[in-house]
Amino acid sequence: MKYDKSKYKIWDWKSPVILHWIINPGVVISDLFLGQTMPKVMLIEREGNKPLFQRSFTPCPHCGELHSAVKYSAQNKTAAKNWYGFYCDKCTEIIPAQRNLTSLLVLLVTFPLWGWFAKTLKQKWLNKQPERYKNLNLDFREEKNTTKNWLKFGLSWGLLMYIITILIMPLINQAEITQRSLLTGIPLWLIGGLAWGYTMKIWMNKKGKANKKLTSTIN
Repeated sequence: MKYDKSKYKIWDWKSPVILHWIINPGVVISDLFLGQTMPKVMLIEREGNKPLFQRSFTPCPHCGELHSAVKYSAQNKTAAKNWYGFYCDKCTEIIPAQRNLTSLLVLLVTFPLWGWFAKTLKQKWLNKQPERYKNLNLDFREEKNTTKNWLKFGLSWGLLMYIITILIMPLINQAEITQRSLLTGIPLWLIGGLAWGYTMKIWMNKKGKANKKLTSTIN
């Protein structure tokens, strides 16, 4: 599909945000187990005084509908369980999601366990989607305690990375887990998690460029 590049920034696998989603092994929990994923293509409005989240849209490649990011959010309880992609409530098709490389590896290794039921599982998931997208509230509600939210997000991410890098990866590589690595990993991922959470807070609240027409009118 063709998009108006003068109006939207186009995020695909080449953009830093989605590329990070693809290569970061820590994403596997959100992607594979929680179903919290990202669309293959996102459109970001260049202009406007709204935060990034409110300027983000997911285009449906089947019918062309632009879905607000608010539609696929915790506010509407639709941020998770998107294992097969994002449901388009206009044409009932599935908008492709961007897979994490570690998730793909896990799916490949475990295919003999779930491959026989793949079509049945997908159809059951699809049958449940219309009910999930009834009575959506697309008016964005600002979170009351933003400090608590980014701290919670950052600490959760830091804990996840601690488990993966300090506990899981050594087991996979058959390396020794030492007391030193356990202790030094705590402040490392505590600081890293808080830094990541605060960075995401700043990034998600980033405003767009001022509306050119409005600016020229004022001047």
